[in-house]
Amino acid sequence: MIQIYHNPRCGKSRNCLAFIEETEKEYEIIKYLENPPTLKELEALLKKLNLKPLDLVRQKEKIWIENFKNKEMTEEEILKVMVENPILIERPIVINGDKAIIGRDLNKMADFL
Repeated sequence: MIQIYHNPRCGKSRNCLAFIEETEKEYEIIKYLENPPTLKELEALLKKLNLKPLDLVRQKEKIWIENFKNKEMTEEEILKVMVENPILIERPIVINGDKAIIGRDLNKMADFL
């Protein structure tokens, strides 16, 4: 089953969800701001995305700029910051089996699904 880490207030996330709905494939919506991923879930997600923690951070978010930008942080510290502040997690993330993609580009989504 396809899963989408979704923020209903984000236009890119809404567009991605609409794209998934059009495929008529079974999917699950994960509202990650309401139910943030655990540290283990975030680590598994990064593995599926083949990304480093910093690659998944929304670095233009106010909370990142004011509190974490230009700080020396380990990957585990970055993960903990994302778990504590899920608004910092890039969106939307779409999971299909053991692979995942940041679903901002609908053309890439078509190939992915």
